[in-house]
Amino acid sequence: SAEPQDVFVEAESFAVTGSAGGWVIDQQFAEQMGSPYLLAHGLGRPVADAKATVRFPAAGSYRLFVRTFNWTAPWSKKPGPGKFQVLVDGAPAAVEFGTAGDRWQWQSGGTVKVAKPEAVEITLRDLTGFDGRCDALFFTRAPEHVPPDDAAELAAFRRRHSPERRPQRREFDLVVAGGGVAGICAAVTAARLGLKVALVQDRPVYGGNNSSEVRVHIEGRTNHGKFPRLGDVVREVQPPKHARNASPAGGDYADERKAAVVSAEPNITQFLNCRASGVRARDGKITSVLARHNATGETIALVAPLFADCTGDGSVGAAAGADFLMGREGRYAFGESLAPAERDKKVMGASVLWATRETAEPSPFPVFKHGLVFNEKNARKVTYGEWFWEAGTDRDQIRDAERIRDLGLLAAFSNWSFLKNEHRQKEKYARRELQWVAHIAGKRESRRLLGDIVLREQDVRAGVEYPDGCVPTAWPIDLHYPEPKNSRDFPGNEFITINKNTHIKTYHIPYRCLYSRNIANLFMAGRDISVTHVALGTVRVMRTTGMMGEVVGMAAAIARRHNCSPRTVYAEHLAELQELLKRGAGKATGKGAGKPPPAAKTK
Repeated sequence: SAEPQDVFVEAESFAVTGSAGGWVIDQQFAEQMGSPYLLAHGLGRPVADAKATVRFPAAGSYRLFVRTFNWTAPWSKKPGPGKFQVLVDGAPAAVEFGTAGDRWQWQSGGTVKVAKPEAVEITLRDLTGFDGRCDALFFTRAPEHVPPDDAAELAAFRRRHSPERRPQRREFDLVVAGGGVAGICAAVTAARLGLKVALVQDRPVYGGNNSSEVRVHIEGRTNHGKFPRLGDVVREVQPPKHARNASPAGGDYADERKAAVVSAEPNITQFLNCRASGVRARDGKITSVLARHNATGETIALVAPLFADCTGDGSVGAAAGADFLMGREGRYAFGESLAPAERDKKVMGASVLWATRETAEPSPFPVFKHGLVFNEKNARKVTYGEWFWEAGTDRDQIRDAERIRDLGLLAAFSNWSFLKNEHRQKEKYARRELQWVAHIAGKRESRRLLGDIVLREQDVRAGVEYPDGCVPTAWPIDLHYPEPKNSRDFPGNEFITINKNTHIKTYHIPYRCLYSRNIANLFMAGRDISVTHVALGTVRVMRTTGMMGEVVGMAAAIARRHNCSPRTVYAEHLAELQELLKRGAGKATGKGAGKPPPAAKTK
């Protein structure tokens, strides 16, 4: 147990024990760094204070350590822009944080004094609005106690200084990890077919890339091909109108609409702001997924006979030992003409979108120079960032996810600073202010979990008809690459891409791409299904992934009814699945809408 002279505070817990103020909880990189953290994402304007009240063991002097990160260190040796203070009962520590160091590490804050230990107010005060970040605070009266930086030692340190909580146990028919379009369509469909469903989403809103947090418009085509009712659920959750990327929040992304559709299903138990933080598996089957709340740390063991990985990153599958691919396969592997000659680690990148708005009076923006040097020739003379503001095509989208997102932030802030402060026609931008920059990156590709079929380029282009073809895709094979000019201007730090399209006829993705080949009770829907890098180019758009979710929900109902595996649904119950595909799972809300099929009888 922790020594009584120590006080350890997870920064995200401010949202529970006090108020996060204008700071936001960022959970995207918890898999890599061990915890969510608080982020001061103010677009160059300091955010409101985060405050928490903490009980200390005794009055007196404490040494303070703050785990933080100078996020621009990979690009600049200057002090970082994410500067903040820590105040104890209103008195600031002697050191300002977030401007030094080249990685996540503990920064010494000197000594602070505690007068009334039963209720000590701790404040995080942002000084810049430029994405200062705080993971945890450690106070100690013991001179020999220093928190560790090593990942394994830090994990053990966290456990020692956190209250022991035995996970609650909840039982369901199906656990869906991931609340993007694919995940919510899987959950809604399965629930309408009578299954008790747990839906785990690590953000406060549903929609993933098609949410107000990321703001990528929904693409693809539903309700066509062999099963025209497939897509009815997608139509219920999609925004009512087609908006451009990075358009204003609200109806353009339909967060409330998605939430309403999910909440209307009594068979769905929602676990918002919860990460699928651990997986327990035995004999090639998942037994439970641990859902950990981002702010409270409370963990719930979700037990079920069936699981669906709709995380995008294939996180549940990878943790369970599922086979997967990452990067681009060489041409020899699957015989694809669009594949590179040799295998490499390149992927499609992650977008950090941004937008500005017109103001009545000139609006200033701070000079922001932290490693990316913009000039008249390389600056992007635009007032919002489209899909092609895309970084990380040459990096690991899981291991390097924070650096990729941070490059997107760095590019947006640096380019806008140049336009506002140095561009020879800066008066054009004088009455525009930075309105929104995504702090949640919109990923396109990472792990792809392997099923009984790995869909290839030639399957799609030749129109190979598999007997279990189900999800229609007519989107081209849409692959992204760094823009050559951007590569010349910012070698190694590309943040603009181009796309190359190979058009196809409508193709039906086989059901056997939607379950794991070596984890017997795992489905998947979304960009982590069983496809090659090239084939991912046509299946990854969100209306298509939503239809994958509908198919998974139907197949899960059949598997539960017959107490069988996803593979057995194909081998023995394909006709039953096809009957559900014909009928659809949508509510009868308009002309031609299919009636939902009868509820499954579970065992």
